[in-house]
Amino acid sequence: MIKLLLPFFEQICHEQSQEEQIEAKLLGKSSFEIEIHQSLCGDGERVYCDHCATSIIDLHRSCPNCSYELCLSCCQEIRDGSITPRAELKFPYVNRGYDYMHGGDPLPVPCDLETSEGHIEPSTVWKAKSDGSISCAPKELGGCGSAVLELRCIFPDGWISDLETKACNMLKLWEIKHTTLQQKAASSSYTFLRKEAIKEGINDNNIYCPDSSSTKNEGLLLFQKHWANGEPIIVRDVLKQGTGLSWEPMVMWRALCENMVSEISSKMSEVKAIDCLANCEVEIDTHTFFKGYTEGRTYRDLWPEMLKLKDWPPSDKFEDLLPRHCDEFIRSLPFQEYSDPRTGILNLAVKLPAHVLKPDMGPKTYIAYGIKEELGRGDSVTKLHCDMSDAVNILTHTAEVILTDEQHFTISKLKEAHRAQNEREQCAQERVADHLEDRPYKDNKEHIENKEVLEAKSMKKQPIEIDGNIFPNNVLERYTSPATENESMETGSALWDIFQREDSEKLETYLRKHSKEFRHTYCSPVEQVVHPIHDQCFYLTWEHKKKLKEELGVEPWTFEQKLGEAVFIPAGCPHQVRNLKSCTKVAVDFVSPENIHECLRLTKEFRQLPKNHKAREDKLEIKKMIVYAVDQAVKDLKDLLKCS
Repeated sequence: MIKLLLPFFEQICHEQSQEEQIEAKLLGKSSFEIEIHQSLCGDGERVYCDHCATSIIDLHRSCPNCSYELCLSCCQEIRDGSITPRAELKFPYVNRGYDYMHGGDPLPVPCDLETSEGHIEPSTVWKAKSDGSISCAPKELGGCGSAVLELRCIFPDGWISDLETKACNMLKLWEIKHTTLQQKAASSSYTFLRKEAIKEGINDNNIYCPDSSSTKNEGLLLFQKHWANGEPIIVRDVLKQGTGLSWEPMVMWRALCENMVSEISSKMSEVKAIDCLANCEVEIDTHTFFKGYTEGRTYRDLWPEMLKLKDWPPSDKFEDLLPRHCDEFIRSLPFQEYSDPRTGILNLAVKLPAHVLKPDMGPKTYIAYGIKEELGRGDSVTKLHCDMSDAVNILTHTAEVILTDEQHFTISKLKEAHRAQNEREQCAQERVADHLEDRPYKDNKEHIENKEVLEAKSMKKQPIEIDGNIFPNNVLERYTSPATENESMETGSALWDIFQREDSEKLETYLRKHSKEFRHTYCSPVEQVVHPIHDQCFYLTWEHKKKLKEELGVEPWTFEQKLGEAVFIPAGCPHQVRNLKSCTKVAVDFVSPENIHECLRLTKEFRQLPKNHKAREDKLEIKKMIVYAVDQAVKDLKDLLKCS
């Protein structure tokens, strides 16, 4: 822990030392002579930068007049002249009605609700003075604009630098005392590898996939080998490690009602679910929702209605409201040295002392409908995104909903309407672009030929009739998972696509180029892209994954998660999920020392997002975790050396 974290801890100390030197120069003293006053900060309080919303761990600058607080990164950017105002993001989607979502004409939109591109950019300039001092932010940016910001600390003065010295000395002492200790070489047995889709011609197309019973002995070393490379890991049959407690949603709901007082229990009679077609919250009777989970629901035109509950019951109450299920989940977790949210020895999140406000790491429950067929609109999906922390996701329960022949026929007809609408809107966008850039319109003959090609492709997907019954001709759109001799007959329930971190830039390039081909809230085309991954408004369908591979050579690890499997997702890996059945998943976040560099990288990316972007807030407070983890590891190692 100390060895992996020390380089990042030293960087934190270096940033603080630089600011102390600037302060000393301003006061005409040496850095050893300056006295830095502590900010009054309560135990249950988080301190965030008022400009970039990043967590402040120790040194920062504060306004004596209005208490505006600024992190060291923003201080440096102001002095460099590279500080950027944080824009106000506008909501770009308008509800054009249900018919529009299925290829029909949009409802008229009032002028004041018409979408406007981009977001509001404040034009105020914020500069440092020639001596390096910084005045409070202008009023337009939330400050008072008058007083000079003063250097403040949260920890006792000198505590962090003293800890750095202790950590370095402790590491040297340990290395001298234990020079003979060597980590055993670990090699993955082919028995525990699952072949998945990844770039052709590269020897990394296998995912480490052990059985839960085989992780007890040398499994941790193999886990660390793959984990350090930023690879996802699948562990099979983890529910066998539990007591057999039922994860059937109705059972969980009854247990929830039994554990709660009647006043709170009555509030659970309705839930807020997300309608995947409109991407909006809807209120629904709890019993009705769970009935739809097992039997399915449809809209009036027979299109499957996909609903999902995210984080139910609220994760900060999961342990209190469903204590037996929480214990069962933790008992089932593989590699608990990392994943255990209570006592994981290599989980930085558990190193925070009792008096410090903890981030919400879970467990979290996700209950969602799902069907095998890819709809293209309104699929039960978790859109492409990137988590700041590591995570493990266990599939605890599934229910398969079978569509009727009538539904299959309806879906095929509506997909035709979707394709026609996509073509109409794309042509309209091209005409507008041609007009704005003063380009001549495309030759009408060329447009007709292109349309005929599109119609020819569409004809290949026309429904087929067999013995008087109509069936969709969409075999190529269905994903079939590669199987090995060691795989059981259990069919997959959730389709995962996990991308390598190294492919993030190419993935962003593809999404920016093709953004208008995707739809988001109210099935409206994606109007603006701040960050293609952090916006969480894209799901790459089978066709888009094929185009991504053809254009940029990028292909994800693609696999079907089966009942009882745990999927480990490293921080920084973009990923998306589509439910092939109704699924109940339970997930918990953790922070491994191997992936700290990714947590810090993402923190930097998030702080550049617009003010009201949903991914902007630094909920993880990774620098605080690093400091407290080093502190705890030094104490533990000191005790261990005494014992040895």
